[in-house]
Amino acid sequence: MKPTYFIALFSAVLLLSCQSKEQKVTHKTYNNPLLDQWNTPFGVPPFDKIKNEDYKPAFDIALKEHKDDIEAIINNSDAPTFKNTIEAFEVSGKLLTKVSNVFYNIESANTNDVLKKLSGTLAPILSAHYDDINLNKNLFKRVKSVYENTDKSKLTAPQQKLLEDIYKKFVRSGVALEGKEEARLREINNKLAALTDQFGKNVLEETNSFELHVTDKKDLGNLPSSLVALAADEAKKRGHENGWSFTLQRPSINPFLQSSPNRKLRQKMFLGYAMRGDNDNKNDNKAIIQEIVQLRTEKANLLGYESHADLILDNAMAKKPEAVLKFMDQLWNPVLNMAKEERKAMAEFMKKDGVQGVFNGSDWRHYVEKVRKERYNFDEEEMRPYFEFNAVKKGVFTLANKLFGLTFKERNDIPKWHEDQQVFEVLEANGKHLGIIYMDFFARESKEGGAWMNELRSQSNVNGNFVTPIVTNNFNFPRPTENEPSLLSFSEAETLFHEFGHALHGLFSNVTYQSQSGTNVPRDFVEFPSQVMENWMSEPEVLKLYAKHYKTGEVIPNALIKKMNDANSFNQGFANVEYMAAAYLDMYWHTLKDIEKRDVHKFEAKKMKELGLIKEILPRYRSTYFNHIFSNPVGYSSGYYSYKWSEVLDADAFQAFKDAGSIFDQETAKKYRNMLSQGGSKDGMELYKEFRGAEPSIDPLLEKLGIK
Repeated sequence: MKPTYFIALFSAVLLLSCQSKEQKVTHKTYNNPLLDQWNTPFGVPPFDKIKNEDYKPAFDIALKEHKDDIEAIINNSDAPTFKNTIEAFEVSGKLLTKVSNVFYNIESANTNDVLKKLSGTLAPILSAHYDDINLNKNLFKRVKSVYENTDKSKLTAPQQKLLEDIYKKFVRSGVALEGKEEARLREINNKLAALTDQFGKNVLEETNSFELHVTDKKDLGNLPSSLVALAADEAKKRGHENGWSFTLQRPSINPFLQSSPNRKLRQKMFLGYAMRGDNDNKNDNKAIIQEIVQLRTEKANLLGYESHADLILDNAMAKKPEAVLKFMDQLWNPVLNMAKEERKAMAEFMKKDGVQGVFNGSDWRHYVEKVRKERYNFDEEEMRPYFEFNAVKKGVFTLANKLFGLTFKERNDIPKWHEDQQVFEVLEANGKHLGIIYMDFFARESKEGGAWMNELRSQSNVNGNFVTPIVTNNFNFPRPTENEPSLLSFSEAETLFHEFGHALHGLFSNVTYQSQSGTNVPRDFVEFPSQVMENWMSEPEVLKLYAKHYKTGEVIPNALIKKMNDANSFNQGFANVEYMAAAYLDMYWHTLKDIEKRDVHKFEAKKMKELGLIKEILPRYRSTYFNHIFSNPVGYSSGYYSYKWSEVLDADAFQAFKDAGSIFDQETAKKYRNMLSQGGSKDGMELYKEFRGAEPSIDPLLEKLGIK
């Protein structure tokens, strides 16, 4: 499955400000490490000193400072200029950015009851705070004056874009609303902040509370020994004297569905995952979804848009919902037909296997492996010994070195938020410091599911103060056991390459303004730098650089590479259909133009039937656990399609390397890095055309999918 990209989903919406001028050190009397100057290597957060009780006082002070910054802009007696208004707004709220980045990174990756409660408390406070800024008519008056009266030819291109973006942000935020309409907008934003926060907590609770305890070893099938040991450890942790416990974390559920011969247990596991947030209990998300959708539609209408999707896509490459749906419609029927052929092959195998009954969704992953073994003599578990997590990590580092000359120096003197983390200083080919990357590899109950990249500190360069980036990669890989290391599946290894692509986007940033740095680009451009990395992952030249047997050191054999790549062509229909069904579901919810209440079950079922989705495949995320679109005030709402949209870019970009004659071509790599380094300081398509010389062609993607 494609990884869950999560670039500071909550903080990205909340944070309008950046790191720039030195923070006034006026808070030492609070004895709060969040408020002090960070005298740590490279200015990383002092995670070893920060306590739960430090956050709320730090937020209180940071909010006050941000308000003071805004008041100083409004009360400036000088005529509004780019510097005293636009740039001053851009650099305001430094302390709030600093505190928020730390809190929301830890709250998503190593949460606890205190942090979860505080997150719920902060959601409406921060929503109201940013409403006070975004709806401040005196502030907008100055912004508008600069927008209308500045000779833009005297501004640099990034300055022109910053001015345009800030002006449009105020307009899209509803600054023109008055009286009851403004009050209603504030109320909606406040409610959305609380509802989306609760949605994510409910999904996490549902995920953590599920357990399938197995007592008969036969029911494990051919589960790898490393995962058997992990399941045994989980059983002990949950209070069982023996047996094996499986959870809804990906490293647990997917291997069980693949390996177990017990159809009833597979069905129980499958439904446990599929029914999260849909169990009519205290964690049920159906009513929350209804209210979120209604509020988003009402907000869009207040702001002059027909639907939430129209509002969101106005600031994306696609621009209109119709463009998104037209794009997906080009691919849907071909991949659906592929999935139907896959279903037919697996149903036939099940009958041949002597199993009576109807082929179900819970059978899919089990029989994928059987068909692959029969057709290609390939067992996915053959790959795991070559994908030990440290080896895969070395693979992405080696690739970055061959393409860009980067090296990665592990630093054991840098504070971490969890012992699982590894921290690396990233160095240029000439030894110059580029940035810091935190890598947090293993699944645990305190971490959200999926995989994502965040920024602890974004790059900026205002007034000659160059701030280097600090980024994080977060995964949910199987934890090492007493006897075996963490061995990854192909898709898990692919996830590491994917998230590392996001990290490079943040690390390569070389812009003036934080709001334009790194991954601060349109939603349907942001997945491109991550997905392009997946193209290298399974290339024989790259595999031989890192895929070595964890016991023997043997380089992965050519025959196994060929079998793997051939076998991975089977089940592409499923992979694309389950993803695209979720992308359609996102658009169906967010193209609604009225605030009529919809029954979540009926709406989802009706839309999937109209789409033609076969019953054996669920959307990758059903509505009740679709964190991407419902666990953040904005997040990926009306934007989940962007993974596929970005695939057009990534397939075309990788073709540029092939056309140059080498997948490590240095000139192409240099042009590619230059594109990423500009972040959001230019339009995404403009950047891409500078790199490629033309708009992307869909042909490489169609060929990759086997459609052409």
